Amino acid sequence: MRKVYLDHSATTPVRSEVAQVVTEYYTNIFGNPSSVHSFGREARKGIENAREQVANLINGKPEEIIFTSGGTEADNMAIIGSALANKNKGKHIITTAIEHHAVLDSCKYLEKEGFKVTYLPVDSEGMIDLETLKANITEETILITIMHVNNEVGTILPIKEVGAIAKERGILFHVDAVQSYGKLPIDVNEMNIDMLSASGHKIYGVKGVGCLYLRRGVKLHPIMFGGAQERKRRPGTENVPGIVGFGLASELAGQEMEMENQRLTVLRDKLITGILENIPCTQLNGHRTQRLPGNVNISFEFIEGESLLLMLDLKGIAASSGSACTSGSLDPSHVLMAMGLCHEIAHGSLRLTLGRDNTEEDIDYVLEVLPEIVERLRAMSPLYNNRDKHRNHREECSICTLRK
Repeated sequence: MRKVYLDHSATTPVRSEVAQVVTEYYTNIFGNPSSVHSFGREARKGIENAREQVANLINGKPEEIIFTSGGTEADNMAIIGSALANKNKGKHIITTAIEHHAVLDSCKYLEKEGFKVTYLPVDSEGMIDLETLKANITEETILITIMHVNNEVGTILPIKEVGAIAKERGILFHVDAVQSYGKLPIDVNEMNIDMLSASGHKIYGVKGVGCLYLRRGVKLHPIMFGGAQERKRRPGTENVPGIVGFGLASELAGQEMEMENQRLTVLRDKLITGILENIPCTQLNGHRTQRLPGNVNISFEFIEGESLLLMLDLKGIAASSGSACTSGSLDPSHVLMAMGLCHEIAHGSLRLTLGRDNTEEDIDYVLEVLPEIVERLRAMSPLYNNRDKHRNHREECSICTLRK
């Protein structure tokens, strides 16, 4: 049976070059980087080289990179740390309704601590309105935190424009770039980004390592306590093999980004077109063009996304119904709900995310198998059998109306 992995937004396989250097640091260059002897100095050299590699990918400075356990920790550190450090200036934060839960839950925590949070709405394509953002800024606003690319539907948000607004108003700007780092060009200076979160396992590095870019001069209140590692920003003995692998993965991603994006865009568009043209009662979620090259998110009317995933898995195809971090939840995607989809259509969503090992043959296989699976599931659906009555209901409900 053919095996096709289409869940690269959840995680990516470790590329061979990264695996090789990580193994070297697990077995031969194993010293504690805080130790003064030669073993420690060699490990420290690996970390500092990785810091430079990561900084170069976003046009930052090596000393502005703080290594973390991943994107979630970086989000928490940036949002909670900067809010607590600047609460004397104000206690208002602006974010969006479609952020990752690492951001949303950090904001909810701050609300319990007396902060006010504005959750900007999005349109049917997952895009924010810049005028709405401006209208919600007050004298109390100290932080704007907005993702670069939505992890579920792939919409690319206008980060450069938001950064300009934040800089003009003297407001800190944090970007969750977990889904865009190493995949889209990022310049923290040109985009006026003060803090940025990234993760290694989204770009063919190992799990358990990421970073926070922290512009020089930005204050953070510590949320972890212990040693003096990472310039006293993030205590704890560094994950040296993971960090070194993250650095190499970042460098390789930068070298390959332009050509890989061109290739993935062709495959992505072929997959989108093939699904929409050959399977009735489907719709694309997210922006059609302002979209991550490897992201395809489709809603299939009259079926459950979980059943679809199981049937695809039996055919050797790995996909997801949304964020891997909420895969155990029975609730519909908060992203799709914020975009105006009703519960039943949100529950029937499928996320297919492509990566460097996917080929046109993979896409052809999915387009061969998927229509048969959808047809089989719909044959068992009472909603599908009563679809004419169901459509009459939706003619009176603008939220439920399928957008073609």
